[in-house]
Amino acid sequence: MTESVTDLTAVTAADLTERLAGLDPIGVGPAGVTRLPWSPEDEATGRWFADQAAAIGLRVERDAAGNRWALPAGEGPWWTVGSHLDSVRDGGRFDGPLGVAVAFAVAARCRRPLAVVSFADEEGARFNTPTFGSRALAGLLDVDDALVRTDDTGTTMAAAMAAAGVDPEGLRETGAALDRIAGFVELHIDQSRDVDAAGVPFAVASGLAARRRLAIELRGTADHAGTTPMDERRDALAVAARIVVAALELADERMRVTTGRLVVEPNARTTIASRVDAWLDLRAPAPELLDDFERRWRAAAVELATAGRVDLAIRRESRSGGAVFDPELRARLRGDDGIETLCFAGHDAGNVAIHRPAAMVLVRNPTGISHSPDEEVALEDAAAGATRILRVLDELA
Repeated sequence: MTESVTDLTAVTAADLTERLAGLDPIGVGPAGVTRLPWSPEDEATGRWFADQAAAIGLRVERDAAGNRWALPAGEGPWWTVGSHLDSVRDGGRFDGPLGVAVAFAVAARCRRPLAVVSFADEEGARFNTPTFGSRALAGLLDVDDALVRTDDTGTTMAAAMAAAGVDPEGLRETGAALDRIAGFVELHIDQSRDVDAAGVPFAVASGLAARRRLAIELRGTADHAGTTPMDERRDALAVAARIVVAALELADERMRVTTGRLVVEPNARTTIASRVDAWLDLRAPAPELLDDFERRWRAAAVELATAGRVDLAIRRESRSGGAVFDPELRARLRGDDGIETLCFAGHDAGNVAIHRPAAMVLVRNPTGISHSPDEEVALEDAAAGATRILRVLDELA
C-alpha cells in the first residue's frame, strides 16, 4: 500500500476495508477471533503494524511494556492516534483493530506528523491485566503483581513477555514513552446501542465510567448429594448463587453488575460443591456509587456465607475511578451537530487522559454486540469518525 502523506482528504471505507483485510486471517477460528498478548498471533499483528507503518514512512519502536509505536522523524512529542490489536477469546474483528486501522489512515493523510500506537494487552484476556500497556505508560500498573500472574497453562506474565522479546525487568521504565505524546485520540466500536439510538454515525465519549472487579472465594465441604441432609451442608455453590443474586438486587439502574465467571470444585454431578471462585464486574457513572454498592453488598455476602456455614474471602482485583476526557478536544471532535455519551467500557484513552489531553470517538453499532464474532459496524460510519479526527488533528498538530 502506497499513500500520499501530503493531502488532507477524507478517510474512506475502502481504505479501512483494505487495511483490516491484512488482519482478518490472524487468530480466526470457528468461534471467533483470538489474539492473546505475547502469542504467535500477537507477533503476527505486529508484522501487520510494521507493514502499515512502512507504507507511510513511519519508524516502528516497541516500548518497555510491549506497546507498539509508529513514529515520524524527530523526537516529538506528537499528537497520537491508536487503540489495540489484542482480543478477548473468540471475539470480533473490530474491537481494537478498527481504531489502529483508522489511526494509520489518519496519519497517512494528515498534513502534520502524527504518531500511531497499538497498546499491549488491552483486553487482559490472558492474565487478567486489562489496559496493561496504557496503565504501564501512565504509571498505574502494579508491576510486581502483574509479572507473577499466570495464564491457564501456569505461564507467568514475566515468562510470556520474555518469550515474546520484551524484557519484563524494564516494565517500570515504560513511563518514559509518555514524552512522545502531545495528545491522544482513540476511535472504537461503540459497545452499546447508545450511538445508534441517537441516529448518528459516531459520537464523542464524555468520559469513562468508574469500574471495579472483585474476586470472590467460597470454601465449603464436598459431600454426597444424596445422603447429606440439607441442614448439614456447607454448599459453596448454593451460597455463591445467593451472593450473585444479591448483587443484582442491590444494584440500581445507573449501574452495570455482572458475574462473568464461576469456577466450581469438584464440579461433579452428585457432589456438593466444596469451592467456588467467582468474579464480579461493577461499573457506574461515579466511584461513589460503587463505594456505596460494595459496602452494602459485602455485608449481604458475609451474612449469606455465615448462614450457609461457608468461608468467604473477597478481594479487589482492579479498580478505576473512571475518566473525564479533555473538554476542548471533545468539543472540536463533536462539532456543531455531534453528541456525547458516557462510555461504560474500559479503554486505553482513559489512562492516557490522566497525563495528556485525550478523547474517544465511538462508532455506531446497531446491535450493541461486542466481544463477539457477531460485532459489526458499517465502515462508512467508521470513515466518518476517522475523517472528523483527521480534520481536528490537522488543525491541532
